[in-house]
Amino acid sequence: MTVGHDAGAPSGAPAAIRTRGLTKVFKGGQVAVDALDLDVPRGSVFGFLGPNGSGKTTTIRMLLGLVTPTAGDHALLDRPLAEALPSVGAVVEGPAFYPYLSGEANLLRYDAANPASSARDARSRVGQALERVGLSAAAGKRYRAYSLGMRQRLAIAAALLRPRELLVLDEPTNGLDPQGTREVRALVREIARDGTTVFVSSHLLAEVEQMCTHAAVMSHGRLVAQGTISSLHGGRPALLRVETPRAAEAARILDGLGLAEVTAAGSHVTAELGGHAPEEINAALVRQGVPVRGLAVVRPSLEEVFVGLTGEGFDVDG
Repeated sequence: MTVGHDAGAPSGAPAAIRTRGLTKVFKGGQVAVDALDLDVPRGSVFGFLGPNGSGKTTTIRMLLGLVTPTAGDHALLDRPLAEALPSVGAVVEGPAFYPYLSGEANLLRYDAANPASSARDARSRVGQALERVGLSAAAGKRYRAYSLGMRQRLAIAAALLRPRELLVLDEPTNGLDPQGTREVRALVREIARDGTTVFVSSHLLAEVEQMCTHAAVMSHGRLVAQGTISSLHGGRPALLRVETPRAAEAARILDGLGLAEVTAAGSHVTAELGGHAPEEINAALVRQGVPVRGLAVVRPSLEEVFVGLTGEGFDVDG
């Protein structure tokens, strides 16, 4: 796990997003984003993680030129903002389409609003975008009849009407049912496999854990950690959990083997695994006559990582 501007994409490496000291202070002195140093590697699915109000959407608005930073600078795709934006797709604060038009008709109107688009191949371009997000069969269906998951996929299709190197999604699974969440999660992975960097803002820790290769953790407008998902987990020790009717004896054995933070409660014993091999611990318990009903290695969740980094709970669902 790494913190600060040495994290993520190494200095000089190709970056999809790079910020240095990016800050936004609103009128009245409210600091929404405080000196953010963010590095998003090319080709990653990057989770921008934090509770509602932690500065995620304000950061995205600054990245896309919708809000002027108070201080600091940033670059997308290692290019100036005006030059990079045509290669960036974004879905911020939910999709907005005409409810009485079909998905295809909505995208045709969206496409026509782009002066760089050719009317000659608009229908082909829209058809490809709908196919990419799995909505070809619903192309003629009115938008108001779409499920929430279909609406979110249509918004992503609109962002992909032209080739994109970077796709920015603000809370893409917010409010979706489990099926819609699975659909969007699978789509994000597919888009990333095609070579597009995907930057996903979310307050749903479990979603980021399942969807992303890298993540950054925000708290009260400040970046507290960033890195690969595995490195974020690596900052907290794995725990060994043993189920046995002789917990006190098992705890004594684990302590003797050199495991730290050994705790016995009821029929369970937990300890920090450290560099010990679980199978060797199991063998040691059995050799000394301790029956083992269950043995598991428990890795810390991102929520536990967040609590460990900030000392506060993550007061959201997911």
